[in-house]
Amino acid sequence: MTLNNATIDEETALLSRNSEERRGPTPLPKVQIGIVLLLQLCEPVVGRSISPYINELVGGLDITGGDERKVGYYAGLIQSLFFITEAIMVMQWSRLSDRVGRKPVLLFGLVGISLSTLLFGLSRTFWTLVISRCLCGLLNGNIGIMKSAMGELTDRTNRAQVVSFVSMIWSTGATIGPLIGGSFSRPHDRFPAVFTGQFWIDYPYFLPCAVVVSFVGFAFIVTFLFLNETAPVRRKCATPSHLQSNEGPVAFRKLLVYPVLISVSNYMAVAFLNVMLGALMPLFFATSIEIGGLGFEPPTIGYIIGTYGLANGIFQMLFFARIVRRFGTRSIFIGSMMGFIPIYLLFPVTSAVAQRFGVGIIVWLIIALMISLMSFMDLANGCIYLYVMASSPNEHSLGATNGLAQTSVSLARAFGPAISTSLLLSRQRKICWRICSLRDSGNYFMPSNPLGSLLARGTVGGKEKQ
Repeated sequence: MTLNNATIDEETALLSRNSEERRGPTPLPKVQIGIVLLLQLCEPVVGRSISPYINELVGGLDITGGDERKVGYYAGLIQSLFFITEAIMVMQWSRLSDRVGRKPVLLFGLVGISLSTLLFGLSRTFWTLVISRCLCGLLNGNIGIMKSAMGELTDRTNRAQVVSFVSMIWSTGATIGPLIGGSFSRPHDRFPAVFTGQFWIDYPYFLPCAVVVSFVGFAFIVTFLFLNETAPVRRKCATPSHLQSNEGPVAFRKLLVYPVLISVSNYMAVAFLNVMLGALMPLFFATSIEIGGLGFEPPTIGYIIGTYGLANGIFQMLFFARIVRRFGTRSIFIGSMMGFIPIYLLFPVTSAVAQRFGVGIIVWLIIALMISLMSFMDLANGCIYLYVMASSPNEHSLGATNGLAQTSVSLARAFGPAISTSLLLSRQRKICWRICSLRDSGNYFMPSNPLGSLLARGTVGGKEKQ
């Protein structure tokens, strides 16, 4: 294929500048974008709403045998099973949406979220919790389909502007979800004058699930009534036959071309490093100073993570599009990936400072620096989203491309936390042993350095795959 005497094939650079970009950004369909953002909001609200009470819920089950040390393992297993089952089906849902349209599959996904969430609230055994989270992953492929719809509602001139709002939406959902879960769990104890029935005693975590499902139900109604179909396969029905393209969704093997593979592999690297960081932060903050952490209480940890979410959302919304337009997608992606290196290195540095000087102004300044670097690092998520959108072989295969990307990311998110926390816990066991023999040496905080070095090397490796 040629254009202006230039050959264009699968090796052509992604997101190249063209005359369309020089004319300025295309006006956005604000109502349609708003509906898709509402659907995006459902994902973190539902996913994060269980975080305040999941440990307490699992701890009350027979599966732990009264051993509190097993709670984290089983709670983590429940979370990982969601991502594993999502990885199994998200590609299939995305390819289906290429053929029947985005809207019907999105609506079915909302129904799947609602049913599985209600089942979670009614669960009284470990296996019903497992089944409910697996159903949530199997029945809901919306995360990839929403990205496809967003790509079809935008073009290269305005896509970065929309991506900046996606980060803000996710940060908002990550804040609202835990508030709902924490505020409405155990209503019989919190609001005894209102929730007096035996039902609320038997099912103390049903109310937050019901509140979340009510929000999802509202999104279902708005989507059903007002969302227009964006998939080309449905849009071309209204197009005269002589103007219709003969192109359709490509076979799976034809998705495995260089632009798609390089975009998906980098997306997987970003997700893997990001989810490892998300698992390490609360564990590092909660671990005692003696074995390499900071010894913070849960409210303090919540304030720090909440501050990061708020700061990151505002930063992405205000500056992502401007920074990408000024420096280019590739430069920002490489720079933000390199941001992982100092972030991971700050963990052992912070531990060393805390053990030498205590948790004072220096530690808090390092934490502020870490939050700032993490906000910059999160630019990589928006950049790789732009690359995945641009890598699709044609507009009819956008769903399949996003499905492939989301499948890879779900696998990374399933195994990343287990790997990162296992590394840290393994290091802490060795530190505990060394503390017994080196208590008076003043150097027992140094073994945390290899973890930072290992993770930093992994980050550099992820970047070099770009």
